[in-house]
Amino acid sequence: MKLLKEIKNWHYAKGELNIAAADQTIQIHKINEGVFRVRLIDNGTPFAPSLYAVPNPPIGQDFEVIEQADKLEINTDMLRVAIAKNPIRLSFHTPEGQLISQDDPGLGIITDGSETTNYRTLQPGERFFGLGEKTGPLDRAGKQYRNWNTDAYSYGAETDPLYVSCPFFMGLAHGHVYGIFLNNTSETVFNFGAANDRFSFFQAKTGSFEYYFFSGADPAAVLYEYTALTGRTPLPPIWSLGYQQCRYSYHSADEVIRIAKTFRQKQIPADVIYLDIHYMQDYKVFTWQDAHFKEPGKMIATLREMGFRVVPILDPGIKVEADYDVFETGVAEDVFLKYPDGGLYSGGAWPGWCHFPDYTKPAARTWWKRWMKNLTTLGISGFWNDMNEPAAWGHHTPNILAFDNDGKGGNHKLLRNIYGMEMSRTTREGAEESLTDERIFVLTRAGFSGSQRYAAVWTGDNYASDEHLMLGCRLLNSMGLSGFAFTGNDVGGFIGDASPALYMRWIAVSAFQGMMRGHSMINSRDAEPWTFGEEAEQVARNFINLRYALLPTLYSLFYEASQSGMPITRSLAFYYFQDWKVFQSSFDNQFLFGRDLLVCPVPSTERFTKVYLPKGRWYNFWNDELLEGPGEFLQEVPSDQIPVFARAGGLLVTEDPRQHTAASKSGRLALHAYLGGTGNFRYYTDDGSGLKYQEGAFTLWDIEIGLQSLRIKSGGQNFDSGAGNLRIYLHGFRGETIKIDGTNAEVAHEKFRFLEKIPNFDPFEPYPDFSKVIENLAFIDVSEGFREMLIEF
Repeated sequence: MKLLKEIKNWHYAKGELNIAAADQTIQIHKINEGVFRVRLIDNGTPFAPSLYAVPNPPIGQDFEVIEQADKLEINTDMLRVAIAKNPIRLSFHTPEGQLISQDDPGLGIITDGSETTNYRTLQPGERFFGLGEKTGPLDRAGKQYRNWNTDAYSYGAETDPLYVSCPFFMGLAHGHVYGIFLNNTSETVFNFGAANDRFSFFQAKTGSFEYYFFSGADPAAVLYEYTALTGRTPLPPIWSLGYQQCRYSYHSADEVIRIAKTFRQKQIPADVIYLDIHYMQDYKVFTWQDAHFKEPGKMIATLREMGFRVVPILDPGIKVEADYDVFETGVAEDVFLKYPDGGLYSGGAWPGWCHFPDYTKPAARTWWKRWMKNLTTLGISGFWNDMNEPAAWGHHTPNILAFDNDGKGGNHKLLRNIYGMEMSRTTREGAEESLTDERIFVLTRAGFSGSQRYAAVWTGDNYASDEHLMLGCRLLNSMGLSGFAFTGNDVGGFIGDASPALYMRWIAVSAFQGMMRGHSMINSRDAEPWTFGEEAEQVARNFINLRYALLPTLYSLFYEASQSGMPITRSLAFYYFQDWKVFQSSFDNQFLFGRDLLVCPVPSTERFTKVYLPKGRWYNFWNDELLEGPGEFLQEVPSDQIPVFARAGGLLVTEDPRQHTAASKSGRLALHAYLGGTGNFRYYTDDGSGLKYQEGAFTLWDIEIGLQSLRIKSGGQNFDSGAGNLRIYLHGFRGETIKIDGTNAEVAHEKFRFLEKIPNFDPFEPYPDFSKVIENLAFIDVSEGFREMLIEF
């Protein structure tokens, strides 16, 4: 066991500080004013950082080292880093000297064999949140978690680990937010004061020991820096944001087309149908079942004409079978995982005994990409990666398996956690190489920090229960705090049979999340919206329509995610981290859709619920009732609604719902401005599927709301969005006169009307009651160079 003791010597040069102890060295780099990298190096051994989560490690910036009698010190505009000399211990402070986080004085960083652990002092009242796909409460204080990607079928409310590993968390101490990312792909453990009152720790079982320390004004600032390091969610094709329908399994092309026709006949919007394992011949990847999917190209073309995209499942297990070309070429090209003696590893999966591609090997990635052309040439641009923890029956993949590790070598113990991410990477790159002018959608079950660069993530094999409805919201909150912007649950639960009441609550919640996918497993009830009865069908239709009405806002939020790392589903801790109530178990299921809508999931058994509204004014989304936070409020919950609130100062852009995203737009946009607060929103649109946006073909509006004004300014107009009319709704307006671009307009003015209620209310209209409405400001021809508009009230 090695403990860091006194400094033997130290040396600084070109942005790198090396602090030598007896047989180890601490190496420190300043990445920017609020981010530092810390490495532990065994003297005489070259340091080999992991390049999977951070493929392009940043170069350290110059800084000054101040030596004092008992410590070294580094000062920036955002951090003061102190390194005690004897023993060597790191502490991070605000520039004013307030402690944020520090090594435990007696323990620090300890190496025991291949295992390295950093022990850190527990601060009074310290909170911890993040770690990606983890069950349990939002505040992880007093808990311990393990990262080891696991096929966690029918997981429970406290099951750990799950499918995705993310060794990144945020802490809150003395009102200051920080983040720590342990850049290590092996099994890692995070203890936040479980079973002790002295320390927290993070631990790597093997591999290099490197962590990044982030300081920021709030969680959003920390997340910005973390995703600048590990990558951000690329702008997805807009069809992937529509409603998606899956079933384990649809057993024939005729059944798939019947399902698609039923969506259209019942006028329930939808964009995606998935194919689970039964579309394949004997579950063999890159094949089609001869009897029931004889002409897949014809089926895919028929569905595309109806406005549906097809997303087939791809499992990594390759059946060991002679005359199966995928298997035989894989053996010939040496792409499969091996034992240390060179023998090929076989594990049980759906097809039987299988070999597994080593996606850390360049040749294996090239091989997989070549086979993907079997699908892309049929017109498929969406792919579902499953069973990629990797999962093999028995769940005990041997740790001795040898990985290529991009030429560096390694084993399963070190690299299991990035198997799913590298499969997603290979799948995405393979599709992009074939479909050079089209955006790709990849969905994955397993992943690691950085997977957000390649794939959306769903939370695996959940259960049809109220417990899982609420757990799913906490999982997405945590994943959003950890860089995963594009996430969702299986609506209604994958395992078991949801009741109509549970399904209605679940479909309502999922309308406000990044991905909306209905899914159910074999030998359970059908789970398409019309299978739960007439009331549930109508509720599903209404909420799916609402999602499609909100697509301009949702798509704009994905643009924001691609620029800043901010997720679609946002924990209240993003903006209200100083409010201890948002961490309470009664309210940590609540989430924000973007910045401005607060969504409160409710179990199907409850007809009344208590919600928590943070500081500020909040409008009931359904009737514009205004409530003042902070406070707890008792809400009635009818079967066809859940509590949703719009923030005063909030902005939403909507459009007329369509049956699918490729359908023609009406050309009408609506901007909903909730008065009584301040805020801003960046509305973004482009063609939704191609890559011309990368060359500037998009429309961008910056919208700001003040206490007495609303300003819309065009920041880019190189794409004809097809929106010729804009109608602006002022929620909470109490006056009789406004100014439009400096000109007074009274109620009788042609561009300004007062409506107590919208006449001939359409039940699909998501906004049933407005107190004051500006009409016909809408009729602005965007294509003729709209630049700026100012409304004063």
